Amino acid sequence: MSESKTVSPAKAKDGKVEREKPWLFRTYAGHSTAAKSNELYKKNLAKGQTGLSIAFDLPTQTGYDSDHELARGEVGKVGVPVSHLGDMLTLLEGIPLDQMNTSMTINATAAWLLSLYIAVADQTGASRLKLTGTIQNDIIKEYLSRGTYVFPPQPSLRLIKDTIVFSTKNVPKWNPTNVCSYHLQEAGASPVQELAYALATAIAVLDTVKASGEVPPEEFGNVVGRISFFVNAGMRFITEMCKMRAFNELWDEIARDRYGVEDPKHRRFRYGVQVNSLGLTEPQAENNVYRILLEMLAVTLSKNARARAVQLPAWNEALGLPRPWDQQWSLRMQQIVAYETDLLEYGDIFDGSVEIAKKVAALKEEAKAELATIDKMGGAVAAIDYMKRRLVESGTGRLSQIESGELTVVGVNRFKETEPSPLSGGTDAIMVVDPAVEAEQIGRLKAWKANRDAKKVAAALAEVERAAKEDINIMDASIAAAKAGVTTGEWGTILRKVFGEYRAPTGVAQAAVVREGAQLATVRESVNEVSDRLGRRIKFLVGKPGLDGHSNGAEQIAVRARDVGMEVVYEGIRLTPAQIVRAAVDEAVHVVGLSILSGSHVPLVKDVMERMRKEGLDDVPVIVGGIIPPADEKALKAFGVAAVYTPKDFQLNDIMADIVQLVDQHTSAAA
Repeated sequence: MSESKTVSPAKAKDGKVEREKPWLFRTYAGHSTAAKSNELYKKNLAKGQTGLSIAFDLPTQTGYDSDHELARGEVGKVGVPVSHLGDMLTLLEGIPLDQMNTSMTINATAAWLLSLYIAVADQTGASRLKLTGTIQNDIIKEYLSRGTYVFPPQPSLRLIKDTIVFSTKNVPKWNPTNVCSYHLQEAGASPVQELAYALATAIAVLDTVKASGEVPPEEFGNVVGRISFFVNAGMRFITEMCKMRAFNELWDEIARDRYGVEDPKHRRFRYGVQVNSLGLTEPQAENNVYRILLEMLAVTLSKNARARAVQLPAWNEALGLPRPWDQQWSLRMQQIVAYETDLLEYGDIFDGSVEIAKKVAALKEEAKAELATIDKMGGAVAAIDYMKRRLVESGTGRLSQIESGELTVVGVNRFKETEPSPLSGGTDAIMVVDPAVEAEQIGRLKAWKANRDAKKVAAALAEVERAAKEDINIMDASIAAAKAGVTTGEWGTILRKVFGEYRAPTGVAQAAVVREGAQLATVRESVNEVSDRLGRRIKFLVGKPGLDGHSNGAEQIAVRARDVGMEVVYEGIRLTPAQIVRAAVDEAVHVVGLSILSGSHVPLVKDVMERMRKEGLDDVPVIVGGIIPPADEKALKAFGVAAVYTPKDFQLNDIMADIVQLVDQHTSAAA
């Protein structure tokens, strides 16, 4: 912490106060098709957005083409589908890449999407030396929280290393990896866990690059200098602001002491942020505007730890996909803070604060202790099981506090009285992706494959396979493959063949038992009663169909079901409807719970229900949880779904009681 100093406006020039340049204004966006997303980007840039933040759909993120079985219902839902160079050219049409700072939220397939981006730059005449932006490229947090991983840890780290080595030499202004603690907090991480797990991940990446010997020691500072972070900020904004100052100081120490980086510029903690979506509420959703603003202050108030780029969620993301107007509202919030207030006219207003210094020191001390624990285990990769369990426990603790009222959430567990909202009523309150988009995208994909040179594609894929097998940097072969017309799914298939696939730990079985309470004891008693009548434990299958990797909700349901005495079958994420129904048959379950947050609930649930009827499982109730609009809830119940739960249903013991009642009713009816 720097010493106390007098805070004053920046030096005047020609009678005017010099204002610091604001951070990059971004909006996380992409949906439906490349053409529609390109139109949205251009509109947002015209409104004053200063950087792109591209959201890719789940098939693209997990290395599948739009026509793959697992892509069904997922195409264009949570982002834009990019299956080949033609899609990327359409997505970026008319946007000068040598003048744009582009962030791409992509991890397992980061090397491929960067290859497509570079191929577009080459084709449009943008110099690689001028390209600025970031690929997220953080696979460890995917194992822990978000679930768009593909390959095992070691091959994944190798791919990250390849992008770093390539970018340092060929795209020197690009950030080739973006260590992301955002999703750790979404999965329940405390500030200390967010600090420790993100820094442990960065250390794992840098150690991998250093051990490769592919970067000369005198150039390693450049590698450290291009590491960026993507963080989260929650409602306890003083704590969150102190967390950012702690991040800043800890990273400086790690770069200096562990890696010997002497240049202070290369030790600078550079980060972008999207503030907390976990805390956005479905009830009284208009209150989320205040939450988003307060969370943004945590990453902008302290100049010495200010974000370099900010993207804000929309107020209605707990209801569904935001409309362009909703995203504009969040953009305007940034612009008002940056341009209408005097925030950018002062130095760091917290330097010299005793309270801030104490909190920062405490966070650093706890984070160092957690880092030491991870280090003793052998580093971040070796500690994946441990970190996952701790995240599940932390998320469980947060939910328990909301349930008990210990943690107040306005409009949810306190001050619930409300007037009808004119903002969230009607059928057009959220954006709905046209179901026809998927068939149209598949049609374009088939046309692309039919019009390319098959021999060039085969040769390019053979080079990608050779590079993967022989530990040759994957980037040159991938860029050549992009230019030859190779698709995302073909690239992903080749690397799956070489590296294999990975199933991350769920953290459910090892998570600590939830705190006891009268209501939990009552539900446990009812579970015992119904189980006695059944002659065995109530068996509950928790399934995540499709490609949605946000597993926090499913994990919390599975943990609570275990704690009230049910036998739980939970095999993690990314299952086909056929696999879920097969498990329901093989495990002879009494109830099936499906968790889907990607917006693909209607086609996926319909498929599950049809398959269950064919298997004679009409007597097994199905419940569904996720971000599900009222109209879709009616559709799901028309398919035969017994109950639907959305973010407003935070009392997990009530859900458990419902499940017991459903099992009792269905088994009694079947008898």
